[in-house]
Amino acid sequence: MSPTKGIDFATLSLKDALDLAVLIEEEAKERYEEFADQMELHRTKEAAHFFRFMAGNEEKHRAELAARRTERFGDEPSAVTRAMIFDVEAPDYDEARAFMTERAALRSALRSEVKAHAFFVAAIPQLKDADVRTLFEELRDEEVEHQRMVKDEIRKAPKDPSLSGDDFGDEPVAQ
Repeated sequence: MSPTKGIDFATLSLKDALDLAVLIEEEAKERYEEFADQMELHRTKEAAHFFRFMAGNEEKHRAELAARRTERFGDEPSAVTRAMIFDVEAPDYDEARAFMTERAALRSALRSEVKAHAFFVAAIPQLKDADVRTLFEELRDEEVEHQRMVKDEIRKAPKDPSLSGDDFGDEPVAQ
């Protein structure tokens, strides 16, 4: 499934590119918050804590992009909607596990940052507007920095236990 629907990158304006970037960050923030809530329900506080940290990072980046958009374009209406994106940077829904370790949460975040980087790399050759190209190159480079940050955290995280969370899941049974 394509992460975007109805977006023509060749004609994308800077306003629409900023709106798209804001929506991507917003979607990722919300998904991390959902995951954090799930981890808290399953009492895996380290994974929940990390997902809250990632949600905060995504919100910070969203707010910065939204401020840039407002500064340049005020309250002009957006032509880009949330319905036009899906899982550009947000972790896949099937990433969350009931007994997820901190290291597993970190690996999930790393996959999301790699996915976002790939999105920007693939979009850049299609862009015609120089300002949009510059923005996407900046966003691409930020994803590399985010990957480095997550990899640093993975190196510091406690090793996973020898048993996985899947070892505790109940097998389906006939009723």
